Amino acid sequence: MWCVLCGFLGYMVGKGCSSLDKKFVDLEDWLLFVFKYGGYFLPNKRTNCIYAWQIQAAALAMDESILDADQVENLIKFCPTKEEMELLKGYTGDKESLGKCEQFFLELMKVPRVESKLRVFLFKIQFNSQISDFKKSLNTVNSACEEVRKSLKLKEIMKKILYLGNMLNQGTARGSAVGFKLDSLLKLTDTRASNSKMTLMHYLCKVVASKSPGLLDFHQDLISLEAATKIQLKSLAEEMQAIIKGLEKVKQELVASENDGPVSEVFRKTLKEFVGIAETEVASVTSLYSVAGRNADALALYFGEDPARCPFEQVTTTLLNFVRLFRKAHDENCKQAELEKKKAQKELEMEKAQGINLTKKSGK
Repeated sequence: MWCVLCGFLGYMVGKGCSSLDKKFVDLEDWLLFVFKYGGYFLPNKRTNCIYAWQIQAAALAMDESILDADQVENLIKFCPTKEEMELLKGYTGDKESLGKCEQFFLELMKVPRVESKLRVFLFKIQFNSQISDFKKSLNTVNSACEEVRKSLKLKEIMKKILYLGNMLNQGTARGSAVGFKLDSLLKLTDTRASNSKMTLMHYLCKVVASKSPGLLDFHQDLISLEAATKIQLKSLAEEMQAIIKGLEKVKQELVASENDGPVSEVFRKTLKEFVGIAETEVASVTSLYSVAGRNADALALYFGEDPARCPFEQVTTTLLNFVRLFRKAHDENCKQAELEKKKAQKELEMEKAQGINLTKKSGK
């Protein structure tokens, strides 16, 4: 029986043993198990070692002081399959003669539905940071939408662009427009003057600088815009579903553990407390997610766009690119003005020098 077990599962300790499943070679390398004081250990950042029975107890108690997220993930990865567990259950020989990995798995198998419990444990470990990161993304979406819609300076910039567009198109069917498409903001750099040096964006910046200089820093109203461009609503939807489904699986395991008996008593108590807290958090974040979705749609509508055709990602990216192009054009205008100022000053100095020379010659 021992030969069948070793040959099929390939649970090995010594290098060079044959295996039909690489995961058990990886398991050996990861666990770094050795016999010590009658148990196994693996390094942990908070303790010098963890014994096999401690891992079993930690899984049942969901004790984060014993196992961290990375270790639980690896335990899930190396959990034996149903077929492998059946073979181990059917082994009737001396368990002490089994390899270290087999003995370790026998310890894990004492935990009812061990893989399910480990996944619940991992969800619990990651829950707070997952919710925190998710809320941060939702708040960024909400903040960006609010900043754009409440920015009076941005609104004034938009008015000036509309005025310039109507002025350029005066006498045509497009010369009395009441609005413009959002993507037209990026076309301001495509329209050039006859000398091909100044674009409409440069001209806009020049007009703003001379007549409304207080609008030049409108980008400071949009502090959340750049961060918002890195957020995909589809990813937020997937994350929301992952949280909801994760909590549902936690509840399912809580119900299933009712039939485990005393072995899962601590697990049930710990999980029940967690579910109470998690349900409140998930309800809160679900509400926040709905608000973010409505704000994202409202942002497109604010610019007269259809949210289905011009989604949140497109709106924020277009606005951010416009901000960058506007600031670049303004900087170029300033540099050009400085060059022209120096050139004029140099010409003035040359004229003065020529005047002095003419005076000296006439005096002779």
